[in-house]
Amino acid sequence: MIATAIGVFVICIIFSIIWSFTSSKLFPNFNFIGLDQYQRLWKTERWTVSVNNLWFFGAMSLVFNMVFGYLLAVFMDQRIRQEDAFRTIFLYPFAMSSVVTGLVWQWMMDPNFGIQGTVRNLGWTDFAFAPLARGDTAIYGLVVAGIWNGVGVTMAILLAGLRGVDAEIWKAAKVDGIPSWRTYLFIALPMMRGAIITALILQVTGIIRVFDLVVAMTQGGPGISTQMPAIYVIQHITDRQNVGQGMAAATMMLLPVMILIGLRYYLQWRAEQKLKGAA
Repeated sequence: MIATAIGVFVICIIFSIIWSFTSSKLFPNFNFIGLDQYQRLWKTERWTVSVNNLWFFGAMSLVFNMVFGYLLAVFMDQRIRQEDAFRTIFLYPFAMSSVVTGLVWQWMMDPNFGIQGTVRNLGWTDFAFAPLARGDTAIYGLVVAGIWNGVGVTMAILLAGLRGVDAEIWKAAKVDGIPSWRTYLFIALPMMRGAIITALILQVTGIIRVFDLVVAMTQGGPGISTQMPAIYVIQHITDRQNVGQGMAAATMMLLPVMILIGLRYYLQWRAEQKLKGAA
């Protein structure tokens, strides 16, 4: 069963890459046209805007998810009461469908029924909070929803990394009089390389394929201000019936994920080589 699933997955990736070099329209074909689809892709404004949006959304989401996730992990590592309840609360957004998350935040940012409308009804008539209504601020609304959706699972992964640090290290740091914040920042954090890389890969993968959240909140608008590569791919394969162009865009989305996975295994290989050399 596992071999079959992996085989189908790999075969789909291979054919997606092959079709990106063809003139496939409504149905895939094997009429190879070289790099024409990629050249056309990078000359399309909708695609370049999508890539720029993804870089901004990704950078903001990644930084804040990792920072807030680690802060929450440190908080949870204090052996607080009702730890299971807090863990459930923090993980709940990740367990929700991205569509539900998007709809919740779209409602909260709605100028008439959300936070702005509620505050104005309380008497502050000049209060303004409707980022999704403007093209220059809509991307920030997506970032907020993305952080809310992903910070919990980052916390869980980093907490597992913290709990995996040898207890003797914590005791030695305490004996040496090292403040707790320095221990967490300069001693424990560098020892959590595996957990950090796992969290990064999970976050980056989710960022690159972000689709449901955008469709639920903005549908790529206003205009094309919140267009994302995944939306570009789906639109060209379905609505625009241009499989070759869609597969070229999908291959470009796959590239950073493959680089990140390759980097992970390279670092793991280097660590193993160092251990062998030390032995």
